[in-house]
Amino acid sequence: MVPQSEPSTRDRILIAAATMVSEDPGARLSVRAVAARAGVSTGSLRHFFPTQRALIDEVAAGITGLFASADVIEDTTVPAEDRLLACMQQVLAATGAGEQARHAWRHTLETYVGSEPSADAIATYLAFSAAGLRRTEHWLDVLEKEGVLPPGDNAQRAAYLNVVLDGLAIARALPTDAARIRSETDTLRYAISMLFTPHPHRRAASTHKADL
Repeated sequence: MVPQSEPSTRDRILIAAATMVSEDPGARLSVRAVAARAGVSTGSLRHFFPTQRALIDEVAAGITGLFASADVIEDTTVPAEDRLLACMQQVLAATGAGEQARHAWRHTLETYVGSEPSADAIATYLAFSAAGLRRTEHWLDVLEKEGVLPPGDNAQRAAYLNVVLDGLAIARALPTDAARIRSETDTLRYAISMLFTPHPHRRAASTHKADL
């Protein structure tokens, strides 16, 4: 058996911070608290993450990156719409279903809605929201560069897809049946198809130009 190497100091810090966030979305990721959890000095933490914001952003990017494999969107042997569907399904799968989803949403609502969130909780939420948007926008950038996705505002399109994901994630926490579970894929496919279908106004404008 090949012995597993110990996590680097940087990885230990990220693991400690990610664990704190998973236990409490509103946890204060202060330098002192994270360093103590990771078993490193505050100086070591500052070496890798000079500011609290840099640490939060890295943790958010790392956790959101775990929800979908980068290999999926880059597999050109699979049709573009199917790749995007698979990526979105991976993200939804990470939210769980039934009691798991209800627990996650209860925790989220208690942290951000049930009472006035702290500045630290707000900073963490915004970092995760931004990381999720960057992840989805990256998928679209990959497909657009391949020439399989029509050119467009990928930041806006990513925001649209993330709203769809949020809605479906909430639906997973509500009472459901087999029909709704099956319709989840249909909803995702419809949302994705909107990105690959030329907008009617743009199509009409192109037709008008061709007639001139």
